[in-house]
Amino acid sequence: MTLASIENPDLAILFDNKPRWSVPDHRRHGFHNLHRIARYSITFRAPSFLPFRKQVDWTIGERPEVARFLAMPHFSAFVVVQGNHILYEAYAPDFGPDKTQSIQSITKTTLNLMLGRAVADGLVDLDRRVRDYLPEIGTGYAEATIRDVADMNVANHFSEDLSEPNTMWWTMERHIGWRLPPEGEKEGALRSFLCGITSNDVVNRTGKAIYKSTNSEIIGWVIERASGRALREWLIEIVEAAGLEGCFHITCDREGVPLLNGGACLSVRDLARYGLLFARKGEGIDGRRVGDAVFIEETRRNPGPPLDWQSHNCMWYSRQTYTDGTFVSHGGWGGSHMLANPDTGTVVVYLGVLENWSASSGDFSGQLVKMMAELAAEC
Repeated sequence: MTLASIENPDLAILFDNKPRWSVPDHRRHGFHNLHRIARYSITFRAPSFLPFRKQVDWTIGERPEVARFLAMPHFSAFVVVQGNHILYEAYAPDFGPDKTQSIQSITKTTLNLMLGRAVADGLVDLDRRVRDYLPEIGTGYAEATIRDVADMNVANHFSEDLSEPNTMWWTMERHIGWRLPPEGEKEGALRSFLCGITSNDVVNRTGKAIYKSTNSEIIGWVIERASGRALREWLIEIVEAAGLEGCFHITCDREGVPLLNGGACLSVRDLARYGLLFARKGEGIDGRRVGDAVFIEETRRNPGPPLDWQSHNCMWYSRQTYTDGTFVSHGGWGGSHMLANPDTGTVVVYLGVLENWSASSGDFSGQLVKMMAELAAEC
């Protein structure tokens, strides 16, 4: 006798090629629970954590530019930290200090720490080509330099316009457990998908960054291959150096490859603890160090191509981060952002879940980064 089953509803496609968890009506629940919804994930927890002490500056919340973002319906959480002090924090009614949210592409910043260490240790040369480390890779990346891949400076056929139902990102989601494959189609794995990306010419002639999350997966694969160490070991070092109090969840494919382009889920306070690694240029708790101070400094002083978004004027993409020459930061699809200013030692984190169709807005993102950058520079 065969027992019947039904599809997991969160991962089933509803319309316009989106799984239920990411369509507007379900997205807030999806972002707050992606570590449970995704088919595969890995969880890490530090043996000791950085304790925070409150030293609240209520004038932060009274700033009109801050109050505006805290009043938006998609808001989840906001925190400003410096050293081990919380200068300000606020939460939506359905969220709180211990709640977890998907941080999406903010996850990419882990690669700045990994790559910085790999370069400092002589394991990876930014000017060598991807094929030197991954001989099996396809034409989409073979001739690209590690530097260009890290700086979102590669042209290939992978597309990531999440407002389009036929973008290749949705195809990649089948290989990372964020959606179910079409009936009769076998679920694949992330790295076999990466090898299938093609290009006629990897040189970026646009003069602007070409944002592709697959670039991040290539960088992670290169680091793993060059170091001979599993990516989970690199992530454990980061989690322990940051002194995260709660769990660091990261989704992965069925082979256990962590999704470094956007798979992390954690609390807003722990995201701030993580951001402090950049504010301190790699210095962690209890004498632990990750990344490389020189590499972080070069990230913000010698950036890659400018971001191709009108609202992100005077910002560049650099080694898996955004920078204006002062801060290092990254946004996350859906309306979140983390920003660290090494000059002031301040980290600002905003978590949100935009409920428009594309889950993104250039005007919103640009104004949010401006508010956060000004706050981090003044505190």
